[in-house]
Amino acid sequence: MTEQRPRTVPAKPALDGLEQVWAGRWEAGGTYRFDRSATRERIYSIDTPPPTVSGSLHVGHVFSYTHTDVVARFRRMRGQEVFYPMGWDDNGLPTERRVQIHFGVRCDPALPYVPGLAPPERPDAKRPVAVSRRNFIELCERLTAEDEKAFEALWRRLGLSVDWSLTYTTIDANSRAASQRAFLRNLARGEAYAAEGPTLWDVGFRTAVAQAELEDREWPGAFHRLRFGGVPGTAYADGVVVETTRPELLPACVALVAHPDDERYRPLVGATVTTPVFGVEVPVVAHPLAEPGKGSGIAMICTFGDVTDVVWWRELGLPTRPVIGFDGRVLATPPHGVPEGPYAELAGRTVHGARERVVEMLRDGGALLGEPRPVSRPVKFYEKGDRPLEIVPTRQWFIRNGGRDADLRAALLARGAELSWHPSSMRVRYDTWVAGLAGDWLISRQRFFGVPIPVWYPLDAAGEPRYDAPIVPQEDTLPVDPSSDAPPGYTEDQRGEPHGFAADPDVMDTWATSSLTPHIVSGWERDPDLFARVFPMDLRPQAHEIIRTWLFASVVRSHLENGVLPWRDAAISGWILDPDRKKMSKSKGNVTTPMGLLEEYGSDAVRYWAAGGRPGTDTAFDPGQIKVGRRLAIKILNASRFVLGFADGDGTVTEPLDLSMLARLAAVTEDATAALEAYDYTRALEGTERFFWEFCDDYLELVKSRAYGSGSGARSAQAALRQALDVLLRLFAPFLPFVTEEVWSWWRPGTVHRAPWPASTEVVPGGDPGLLPVVSEVLREIRKAKSTAQVSMRAEVAVLTVTGPEAARIVPARDDLRAAGVVEEFLLDTEGAGPRVEVTLAG
Repeated sequence: MTEQRPRTVPAKPALDGLEQVWAGRWEAGGTYRFDRSATRERIYSIDTPPPTVSGSLHVGHVFSYTHTDVVARFRRMRGQEVFYPMGWDDNGLPTERRVQIHFGVRCDPALPYVPGLAPPERPDAKRPVAVSRRNFIELCERLTAEDEKAFEALWRRLGLSVDWSLTYTTIDANSRAASQRAFLRNLARGEAYAAEGPTLWDVGFRTAVAQAELEDREWPGAFHRLRFGGVPGTAYADGVVVETTRPELLPACVALVAHPDDERYRPLVGATVTTPVFGVEVPVVAHPLAEPGKGSGIAMICTFGDVTDVVWWRELGLPTRPVIGFDGRVLATPPHGVPEGPYAELAGRTVHGARERVVEMLRDGGALLGEPRPVSRPVKFYEKGDRPLEIVPTRQWFIRNGGRDADLRAALLARGAELSWHPSSMRVRYDTWVAGLAGDWLISRQRFFGVPIPVWYPLDAAGEPRYDAPIVPQEDTLPVDPSSDAPPGYTEDQRGEPHGFAADPDVMDTWATSSLTPHIVSGWERDPDLFARVFPMDLRPQAHEIIRTWLFASVVRSHLENGVLPWRDAAISGWILDPDRKKMSKSKGNVTTPMGLLEEYGSDAVRYWAAGGRPGTDTAFDPGQIKVGRRLAIKILNASRFVLGFADGDGTVTEPLDLSMLARLAAVTEDATAALEAYDYTRALEGTERFFWEFCDDYLELVKSRAYGSGSGARSAQAALRQALDVLLRLFAPFLPFVTEEVWSWWRPGTVHRAPWPASTEVVPGGDPGLLPVVSEVLREIRKAKSTAQVSMRAEVAVLTVTGPEAARIVPARDDLRAAGVVEEFLLDTEGAGPRVEVTLAG
């Protein structure tokens, strides 16, 4: 690391331009470069969130990443060697969607690769050009590389103290190899498995969706009252009335269900009824999940309308009649037992179109009772999607996460208790999620730009894949792409041929890679020496909404692979809210981009605002607080210039007021240290800032005259001022790195960011911390009197009278107070009732 020599104090210090100057010097000097020769005991390692590369960062990213950087800078000043990498999460659905829109293309895996393919000159997202999978991936890599450069420039401007030589991406060769290695080991231990069954499916993205990626949204619909065929000899001989919001699933109906205790329908259980329009016989069954008070009290079971249908289908052993395809349209061929005639009216239609046609057919056949009744209800959506999810039968890959294993669930809950949460209240989100899991973790996705599932299947004589005998690669060959690499023992010309092989077509969910960031950045199985020094890591900083995804998934992978937590502490950030108290997000269009703020107010000012958001607490975006931060940074420049304007600052602190100020600073230092050790950066900043303004507004004014003088009193003030500035710069350094580095460079060698964190023992002992506040209060009364009288602050005070028992405490600072307030006569009355300050102005 290059040593920096002190510079002279500039005549007119300014904030503008500090970011470019110091970011360049820090990089050139290796200020934040990780020293991998440090022992594990000295290392503090951070599992930094890799932001999704799909457009631009917004102010919410600045908010949470500043919190992490404050911790990193503090730990570095505490003498630890900080392992602080940065990554880019550049695979997955958001990147694919961005590439499709940006270049006007869509992926068609059946097309051949075209070397050097240029995207359309005039992209049209509504009429995308089909390209091969390999060409599509190349365009993804091209666009993410451009985005990553912009992201890095912004992070450097913000002053993140990461070691840029440790940068990684979630789609690079190391990440792909780590992801595939972990999957293969999960597979070998029986923790990963493939299964066929009902799958939540996003018809827009055309991919499976995991439980952790779901969200409920209110969606308009309508209740339709339908008459099913009756049961002779019962009260329902003329028909059974069913209410449904999804009449288009009539051809998928496999049963009607009522609650076993519902007396109305008990005579029907075991009988059969016929579906309207299609005339298919379906049984009436009983199940406790049926709701007697909902609708008519008896419901259709369709394969599949919602997750309750899946439960009924599985537990009651019902047949499957799927009708919705991967594209969200009705399948061309009717399911077994459904007549082709009426079904042909629906084939190929969208869900909405099929619903309208079924309603017409029901009405024409007299099976629709009354008109549909509008209703709004919660519907499952993929968190990034814009269309309701469907449930379609597919074959998918899963990793066991306790959703179907009580012992594993208990072990993962124990891991959550072992982890130190900041704030501690966030642990309940983890516990609630794990306790409520309904199934294992679905990790496969039917997409293109991701880490391929590293599996092939042998083909039988008919060219059909043998899923029971998967072929896997050796670990030393990773990463592999089964769609372009042949498996061991085969050649490429056997792809798709009888007795040859076929590749698993899927890629891993982006969380299946992101869950391994502690392993990827630590050099797992790639750099054993580094891994031993930094893993398990010290800190996972992240937002609260992805506790159920990123944090939990990381705990699962580390528990299964290493038998430990991946980190010791988890620091949870809240959301940034817009002025209407809604979460900022690019999808909602209510985000504020940060670069303009950084350029207008300066990075330190934006960081100041971000550090005001307490751990785990949602915070409203407030430009007013950014302005406050800028004023603070400017005040640091000006106050520092004043302090350093005295040539001699190496004397001994002897005066009571000086000692009082330093005693108060010692207490502030102790509290800030304790707060930062507990990840409460906001409390540390608030305490430091509060003291700083007391230092500037009161102490500086009180000792200014004495400091300009001569003798031991002047030398005491000058020494106290420099000691305070030295400590304050270090206390502010994690929060305001640019202005503190600038001032440090005026009089200290090296960088403030590698200087030792201040300790209360650095301060001269013996001061009375209560003296300065008492004297400051009297000074404020003098100012108030002058302000009320609308006279200059340099106007003379003829008589100043301080009454009350506390008056005696002012005696050691009487001369400083007289000079600061321009006081002619100073009277102290310790016997009278008080405290009371009387100010008589001259003239």
